[in-house]
Amino acid sequence: MFDSRPDRSAEVVLVGRSNVGKSTLMRELTGHTFDTGQRPGVTRQPNHYDWNAEDFVLTDLPGFGFMKGVPDEVREEIKDDIVAYLETYAEQILVAVLVVDGKAVIDIIDRHSGPDEIPHDVEMFHFLRDMGIPVVVAVNKMDKVPDRDERLDALCDRLGLLPPWKQWQETIAPITAKRGSIDPMTEAVRHHLHEQQRDDLFTFF
Repeated sequence: MFDSRPDRSAEVVLVGRSNVGKSTLMRELTGHTFDTGQRPGVTRQPNHYDWNAEDFVLTDLPGFGFMKGVPDEVREEIKDDIVAYLETYAEQILVAVLVVDGKAVIDIIDRHSGPDEIPHDVEMFHFLRDMGIPVVVAVNKMDKVPDRDERLDALCDRLGLLPPWKQWQETIAPITAKRGSIDPMTEAVRHHLHEQQRDDLFTFF
């Protein structure tokens, strides 16, 4: 289990598969560069970023799902640790940002949908919501997606949200973290912070 978390009562977490751009997004939000490897699964522990004067921490959790060269049992262990972390701190987590790769997410979900299998992204989305944690799905790398609205509608459909996606702008946020184009996500996060009377945290988003 991860045990490096600073003692803070308010938290926003980034979750998602390996290589979807969570660390890039973290850098955009904090201005701070974290160690990221070229290989998926390099981040095995959470990256926490906290501001000493504030009772708030931003956490980038390790990537889950398939990782090249990482044994199945290690992958399962990481996923179990992520789930345990989210369950442990659910009360303190104000918003979870589920980062997905806009170009690949539909194919990945469809490839893993079957009678005995729920795709990780869909499972995580519902798991977070079931725990009462507001979720923003940051659909990253949108600069590489030509059929934008169609792709976002399809993602809503897979997540059990009725398309069109534009009616879910507090939940679905198309971004390109590498280019610093993350406004739809920060607006969605602010919406959920406001709902919880935490406008004081807007300075971080």
